[in-house]
Amino acid sequence: MNHKPYMDIPYALEDREELPECRFRSIWKVQANDAYQPRHPRGFPDSGMFVTFAGQGRIELPSGAVELAAGTVVIVEPDIPCSYRCENDDWRFYFIDFRDSGMARHLELPLGETMITGKMPEIVRLCESLIDGLIVQPAGFRYSAHLRLQEIMLLLAQERYGGHGTRYPELDEALHLMHRNIGMTLRIDEIVLGSGLSRTAFFQRFREMTGKSPHRYMLELKLASAKVSLETTSMSVKEIANALGFYDEFHFSRTFKRHSGVSPLIYRRKSLH
Repeated sequence: MNHKPYMDIPYALEDREELPECRFRSIWKVQANDAYQPRHPRGFPDSGMFVTFAGQGRIELPSGAVELAAGTVVIVEPDIPCSYRCENDDWRFYFIDFRDSGMARHLELPLGETMITGKMPEIVRLCESLIDGLIVQPAGFRYSAHLRLQEIMLLLAQERYGGHGTRYPELDEALHLMHRNIGMTLRIDEIVLGSGLSRTAFFQRFREMTGKSPHRYMLELKLASAKVSLETTSMSVKEIANALGFYDEFHFSRTFKRHSGVSPLIYRRKSLH
């Protein structure tokens, strides 16, 4: 199947705010029994993350005791007096020491509270990968260590908040389809059918998530692609209109001017200066 050529749109991060750093320091893999009872009267010098993958432990904080059961993660801030111990003679966990809890706060992960996770197999894999990298120290292992810790936090955040607010994972495939087929004329009814939602639910959730109707969203993708073509190629207005599935160049030009305030040719001329 031959696809008409079109320019894809750029994908970039919006500079809304500076992202806080998260700097890995060390990781411990611990298999403890009841004799294991560390105390830190002045707290940890940096932030700490307990990842319990088997057995059970318990940490005492000024705010109260926190159970560290299998399948849980607890992040403890620095300078908070604490003690922790194994319970029932079996506690297996990773302890990750890292600088700056800003990323955890930015992701709205609870501090000093238990997070129950179904992502423990993935988190264990990342912890083991972290340890393996620190043992053999391949090229870029320092960067990799920071990234593995950030991946763990992202897994927790996506699991915890992925279904909240106006984030609808069931629309992911529809969005991917629209972005990957900017040059085609997609029937909205076919996209709705592929989502498994009713037409009413699809339109309602799509508008809540994007702020636009599906038709408007797709049109703005095409116009964004047209702008890139006008800025970076020598394609004629007719060729751009044809590549993006507009009825003809006149329909494209009228639509472009209505949304951009200028005709395609004037837009191209201004982009060159």
